[in-house]
Amino acid sequence: MSMMENIINFTINGQNVEAKKGETILQVARKNDIYIPTMCYISKTTPCASCRLCSVEAEGLDGFVLSCNTPPTEGVAINTNSNDLERERTNIMKLYDVNHPLECGVCDKSGECDLQNKTLEFNVEQQNFSAKDLSRPIEHWGLINYDPALCILCEKCVHVCNESIGDDAIDIKFGGYSSVIIPKNSDKLDCTFCGECIAVCPVGALVSSNFQYTANAWELERIPSTCAHCSGGCSLEYETRDEGIFGDKEIYRVKNNFEYTNLCGAGRFGFDFNNKATKDEAAFSKAVSAIKEAKAIRFSSMITNEEAYILGELQEKFGMKLFNEDARLFASFMKAYSTVSGKKHHSGSLDAIKQADAAIIIGSRVATDNPAVRYALTTASRHNGAKIIYAHPMEDALMQNTVTQNMKHEVGTEEGVIALLANAILKDADLETQERAFFDDLDLGYLGAECNIGEEEIAQMMLSFKRAQNKVLIIGADIMAHAKAKNIAKIAAIIEKYSAFSLVVIPSEVNTLGVSLINKLDIDEDIIDVVGYNAKGNFVLSSLEFANLSIPSLNQQEGTFVSIDNQVLPTNVALDFKGYTLNDIALSCGIKHKNTIDCTKMLGSQSGFKEIEFDALENFLTSHGDDKRGYILDEVNCKMNGKLEAVDTLPEFNGTVIYHSNPVLQFNAYTNTTKQLERDTSLRGSAQFAQAAKISDGDTVEISFGAQVIQRKFKLDADLKGTIALNPTFDIPVDLRRYKFEKSKIVRMTNE
Repeated sequence: MSMMENIINFTINGQNVEAKKGETILQVARKNDIYIPTMCYISKTTPCASCRLCSVEAEGLDGFVLSCNTPPTEGVAINTNSNDLERERTNIMKLYDVNHPLECGVCDKSGECDLQNKTLEFNVEQQNFSAKDLSRPIEHWGLINYDPALCILCEKCVHVCNESIGDDAIDIKFGGYSSVIIPKNSDKLDCTFCGECIAVCPVGALVSSNFQYTANAWELERIPSTCAHCSGGCSLEYETRDEGIFGDKEIYRVKNNFEYTNLCGAGRFGFDFNNKATKDEAAFSKAVSAIKEAKAIRFSSMITNEEAYILGELQEKFGMKLFNEDARLFASFMKAYSTVSGKKHHSGSLDAIKQADAAIIIGSRVATDNPAVRYALTTASRHNGAKIIYAHPMEDALMQNTVTQNMKHEVGTEEGVIALLANAILKDADLETQERAFFDDLDLGYLGAECNIGEEEIAQMMLSFKRAQNKVLIIGADIMAHAKAKNIAKIAAIIEKYSAFSLVVIPSEVNTLGVSLINKLDIDEDIIDVVGYNAKGNFVLSSLEFANLSIPSLNQQEGTFVSIDNQVLPTNVALDFKGYTLNDIALSCGIKHKNTIDCTKMLGSQSGFKEIEFDALENFLTSHGDDKRGYILDEVNCKMNGKLEAVDTLPEFNGTVIYHSNPVLQFNAYTNTTKQLERDTSLRGSAQFAQAAKISDGDTVEISFGAQVIQRKFKLDADLKGTIALNPTFDIPVDLRRYKFEKSKIVRMTNE
């Protein structure tokens, strides 16, 4: 079918417009900046079709048609404005206003309320209808409050929870005028508390319990920024106001452009991780001396590109080493990938996942590792019917509504699994002789047995992918510290190179990818005279507690991150910091930058960065949802001299195994400091795990792995199976050199 056959020509208000196959009248109108009022429509979900405000007239048809879910036909004439339409829309608004005061100013939505705006737009000045008041008590659902008396049953929250997030946690209890929103199949709200239902609610029915009654919308200043909790690079706005008459500014809430973007609960509710300090001259002087005398700087990837660049300058000036195992292992993985792909950056993106009709994810408990990837997979599943293969040693209850095939493999066998996947995907590909020899030499029987992946599972996957056009392979952060990470990277590159799969690699921290491109990193050594920058050291500069010198958090800085999409994204100062910065230290060491953001244009074209000033970076989404934040890294060509290594003996993990994986809403030490986010530090495992470890629900246990010993309370989790337990890492230091699955010794300490 030609492209022209997919185009439908018609008119809206006499204006010639075009629709692509599958587009609705409303979508075409918005593309052409033609206004049609809506109350229940969200661009990122299927139409709710509950408000009827979007009704339009179609020539030759009696009555109205809903523009939100009606595709145009060739040559049809659409009219969006008439006396009849005005009367219809006004009557709809009068019905909506039955239980709402026309001079409203009592709820948190006042000043940014769709109902207020549309009431004014259609000149509803008096109540023409009435209804008997019902007792509708406010529901308290933890981070979210629901006031059914304000609810207009637009269904936005239901659609976004199911289609964008994947929780499917809320529903409508139908009962005519008594209809309300309720938790789905539960007495209380059982969800990941992303708060997206709050964002899309057009009135004040769903609100943040922490924000309620604290500020009016018009009192808050909005600072556009980028979420600092994972590598998703989610767009958000910090909303700030002075705390009291003489107080400093505080963040009151976080919002997002809900028409096109999502936020997880950590992004929305975990905003209060800022650091407070004054200029401590004695501590600053010691910090400068410590830097000058240091043998190395150890730092985390919770850092801007500009800070990473300054650390590189200090490294060069003083001949010291730089330690960051998270970014070093990621760089090592991507370097191995480049030797086969010939490219520095992976080809896929979150948008590619959203548009996919087939996806494989391996090496990540993705729902908690990177919610942005989870939401993209949810969109692909709900909107494209995508077939999604989840290859992991553990099933994930949060993904059960999205994943079409769980490929449960043995711990540590990811190299074998990806070799089996590549062998099936590239069966008929035109490979080079050496590459084909790699697959010919695979012992498929051995790999299948050791991985616990049967031929029928591979066949089922290939059958489900048979008609797929847009495919994506997603590699998670579990792989980076795997003993065979480099070979896994090369096999992933082969799949990307010779098949229709694009590739997405998930960086574990907000700026793992940026640091991996900017810094020359050394293998971490246990040596003295190490300065820690948001990491352990003999002298610590940190935005967390117990620092020798306090520095600003990521919501107190200007700078950039590199997201999972290879996109350089700006972050802005939401709150002031009155102490010293890394740039102040660099100045005292003879490195001259007036401001940290002077480094934005210097990050390095050899890694794909552009020579653009920070203040020239755009930071907004257009009215049509186009992302105009920062820029995409330029592609960099690399030498293709990599050779696949034979897949030999696969490791075995017997007995009790722990998996370092955080609970929902927790990512790191920064989310651990926030007030609203739940902190579940328990070791969570199945009844089978408890039996194998000889422990019971509620026991305090001592866990030994490697050289580390920690204590946790054990919690039985009915959603988990097998002899692997989940161990959170947001509250403890983690050795990032180690594979995330660990053989462990578990000893019961007490029984409470």
